[in-house]
Amino acid sequence: MKSKNNKVMKEYFYSFSKKCLLTAAILLSMLPSCNEDILQEKPLDFFSPDNAFLTEQGVMQGIVALHDRVRMAYYSFGEFGTMSWRVHGSDLGYMGEAPQHNTYYINSYQDVNPIRRYVVDTWNTGFQIIQWTNVLIEKIEELDAGIFQDGEAGKNLYLGEAKFFRAFAYRYLVSTYGDIPLLKEPVKSAKADFVRDPVSEIHKLMEEDFKFASEHLPNPGEEAAPGRITKGPALHYLGETYLEKGEPQLAVDVLTKAITNFNYDLMIERFGNHLDKDIFGSGDAYYDLFGYENHNLTENKEAMWVIQVEPFIQGGGFVQGAYIFGPRYFDIGLTPDGYQAILGTIYDGRYTGYSDTLSRGTANVRGTSLVYYTIWKDNWNNDTRNAEHNLKRNIYFDNPASAYHKQKIDFSLYNPPRPNPLEDTTKCLYPVHTKFLDPLNYFEQPNRAGGGRTHKDWYALRFAETLLLRAEAYLGTNQPALAAADVNRVRARANANPVSPEAIDIDYILDERARELYGEEWRLIILRRTNKLIERVRKYNDNPVIPGADIEPHNVLWPIPQNQIDLNVDAEFPQNPGYE
Repeated sequence: MKSKNNKVMKEYFYSFSKKCLLTAAILLSMLPSCNEDILQEKPLDFFSPDNAFLTEQGVMQGIVALHDRVRMAYYSFGEFGTMSWRVHGSDLGYMGEAPQHNTYYINSYQDVNPIRRYVVDTWNTGFQIIQWTNVLIEKIEELDAGIFQDGEAGKNLYLGEAKFFRAFAYRYLVSTYGDIPLLKEPVKSAKADFVRDPVSEIHKLMEEDFKFASEHLPNPGEEAAPGRITKGPALHYLGETYLEKGEPQLAVDVLTKAITNFNYDLMIERFGNHLDKDIFGSGDAYYDLFGYENHNLTENKEAMWVIQVEPFIQGGGFVQGAYIFGPRYFDIGLTPDGYQAILGTIYDGRYTGYSDTLSRGTANVRGTSLVYYTIWKDNWNNDTRNAEHNLKRNIYFDNPASAYHKQKIDFSLYNPPRPNPLEDTTKCLYPVHTKFLDPLNYFEQPNRAGGGRTHKDWYALRFAETLLLRAEAYLGTNQPALAAADVNRVRARANANPVSPEAIDIDYILDERARELYGEEWRLIILRRTNKLIERVRKYNDNPVIPGADIEPHNVLWPIPQNQIDLNVDAEFPQNPGYE
């Protein structure tokens, strides 16, 4: 069971956010857009940044709004951080439901242009978060430390959390677009003379912000509520920033602090809500990491930053994980002997057509052969991350009237062959990582086995990722033995064979990240940082309709949204090469 203290703090955090969020969001986004007279108005009887952030509770409203805004972006379909964008356009996956040219997902980089929704939404969301953080930072800095319960330390804690989110937003934007405006203060009037500051200046601000956060945020375990930011994530992303800057030794130093100074560890023993409730025959500690209510447990030493998404409390919600990553097995149609292939669970006296263990997937993300086969070939039977309870490869016919009932679905059983083999393999049937599912815990839409929604929290950052990031830093300092040691610490938990220092290179680490962090890491950021995006997409993105995703060298960066260029009439704002 979740600790009582965590549960109470979580309910408080979301009850408070429900009451404050709308007001805080309005306050953070209120910007005059006409003339200097408006800028001089003194609000007396309505909320604005000038009269809301005058108390510690008011500042907390702003922090809550930032958490909620990042959470919304994290799980959206178009904004940065969305679950599908952690895979699409990379070496790990494509849009399986419709693998052809697609308006909403990157099956082909030739479809990426300055007016695409995801190009525009990612830009707007990132700079909205930056604007919100800048408004809040400015107001906190104006406040006397005496208004905070913990004085100067309390003031710096809120500043650290706001600066963390500013750097976090810039992390995605600078990776995606390259040179972008560097904004350290809120924009307070209509502005049409933005300039593109160099990547190096953006990285400098990120370094400063993450460093400040790492010095002033609480230690892990001392945060005010689950999901609040602590020193651990700040050190992790500071280390990543040093790698972006080409300073691997500095990365090693700060990542070592994150790894050794706190109580983080890989989960080795089974724990939490999955015990005695294994759905797919067995389980292990890796499987337990993704169990409902397990993310915030005190004994979970691997959680570093958890996005809070749960039902039944104010401010809670859902994640469409089963929806995005699951295959459309329910579209298979008939068994080889002519019966409905999937009857599913019974609701209101009728078969739903959906399994209450798999829920309702839509094949928005279909993994590549690299994800499902290549990276496991040397440890197929012993790496537990490839076991059926973690990577489910077998789905069964479900109709007692058929002679094939409870047999594994195999399209070679059909005679004559099925008419749409491409659709069968990219949309209807492929392995699914069970971390995205929540078997028998689908609380909504019982007529559709939950409709693909889960109500689990989700890891923004896990300790395994920090170990693999330090391994990358060790490679950069020419210490392959230490790099192998960090990777092998992750592999040992999975009962995988260790890698030798002679065999480890950046591609091996990228493969290990895919084994351990598929769907969790922001893959495009990783591939850009390691200069592997073009090479690995061409090699591993095996979309049968558009192999290699039509990627060209200029596609490493996305285009600047056209409306940003068109509205910036008082200064040159050049487009990224290849998109003019």
